[in-house]
Amino acid sequence: MDFRSIAEERYTTKKYDATKKISDSQIEDLKHILKLSPSSINSQPWLFTFVSNKQIKDQLADASYSNASKIKDASHLVVFSVLDNLEEFEKRVEENLHEGSIKFYKQVVKPQPEEKTINWLSQQVYITLGFFLAACATMKIDSTPMEGIEPKKYKEILKIENHKVLFSVALGHRHLEDDTQPSLVGKSRLGADVVIQSID
Repeated sequence: MDFRSIAEERYTTKKYDATKKISDSQIEDLKHILKLSPSSINSQPWLFTFVSNKQIKDQLADASYSNASKIKDASHLVVFSVLDNLEEFEKRVEENLHEGSIKFYKQVVKPQPEEKTINWLSQQVYITLGFFLAACATMKIDSTPMEGIEPKKYKEILKIENHKVLFSVALGHRHLEDDTQPSLVGKSRLGADVVIQSID
């Protein structure tokens, strides 16, 4: 199937079939794909936490407002976090990035206020979201990106250090009774004439 068709079929899943699990091999593929995500100057300021343990998943669901049922029924939950310890990030920069990237960080990014720098790092994590959702769609894995969570509680439950939790993504297989599937209701998007312009 071509990617255009995949994009037309992909949607934010609202109801999961709790009896269907994602295979270990697919999860390993998704981990590898996330590791290959693009980022500005190859900064990679992220942490991806995969959760399949039911007890932990249920605790996270209870810290996820109206998204609780999706998380409880989903096969896995992936939590996306940004490195917010700038001292640790700068150590990574020095040890892993090319000279040009180090120069850009020191001259352009570092002089900013700390809050602005962490915001820039967070934007890199959001780039991975689009990459990840596209990968899931090509693998016929349904997904639900969620900002409707309590990041501080997530961080506490998962014992995450030096990172700020940004959002999570539920993974699994849609329930046949999910009445928001594009095959049932179509897809609601603004027209191309509203969101796309061409300068020839």
